[in-house]
Amino acid sequence: MNSTTLCFDFGNTRVKCGVFIKGELTEVIQMLTMNVPGIREITDRFKPQCSILSSVINHDEEIETFLAKETHFIKLDASTKLPFTSPVNKPATIGADRLALSAFAVHTYRKQNTLIIALGSCITYNFINKYNQFLGGSISPGLEMRFKSLHALTAKLPLIKIAQGKDWHFPLIGYDTETNILSGVVLGMAAEIDGIIDAYKEKFEKFNVLLTGGDTHNFVQHLKNKIFADPYLILKGLYAISQYNHENKL
Repeated sequence: MNSTTLCFDFGNTRVKCGVFIKGELTEVIQMLTMNVPGIREITDRFKPQCSILSSVINHDEEIETFLAKETHFIKLDASTKLPFTSPVNKPATIGADRLALSAFAVHTYRKQNTLIIALGSCITYNFINKYNQFLGGSISPGLEMRFKSLHALTAKLPLIKIAQGKDWHFPLIGYDTETNILSGVVLGMAAEIDGIIDAYKEKFEKFNVLLTGGDTHNFVQHLKNKIFADPYLILKGLYAISQYNHENKL
């Protein structure tokens, strides 16, 4: 097993680096800049043998060149060897984040049906069946996107944000504009997620349900369904893909 692996997740909302040492996620770095000097600071600090990058945004390609020079590097895309198959239409269009989530499911819940729900700029529902196949799922607007659309597409509704550390408890029946929006958006999302899970229950007798994303631990309290929550499943899936490729020398 490789001693140190850096897993970079360039998402629409957050940019992170997960540091894996001897298979354990030891640190998550929230990156404020995406450039070679910033990446070099991390590689100088941890001296990684391997690295992998998942990106759903436009980024400086020199970052890939630098990582390929300094480490055994994998850029996650449709050409990457994966521990699962994807019999969906146009598999090349599957986002790198969804590939990483599927890899985590197959690595951790092998030969089991698994639904992974990711809370980011969008909510993605990703279903991997017991045959280790990614079947697809669905995509809907995420938390921040819903707040922004209410503000941008109306004349007077304010832009609401749930700041870090802010109380996620608010009434079902809002008593002012802010609590009305919080109730509609957050509880509406919770109802959507519970409804999707219930719809899957009608099709599959047994499956795991996982929730991930930056707001996971705050959001899970509003869900009725039993769910396993971990904010770092994309990073852990990236590590699984890196190990799969290097161990199998693909």
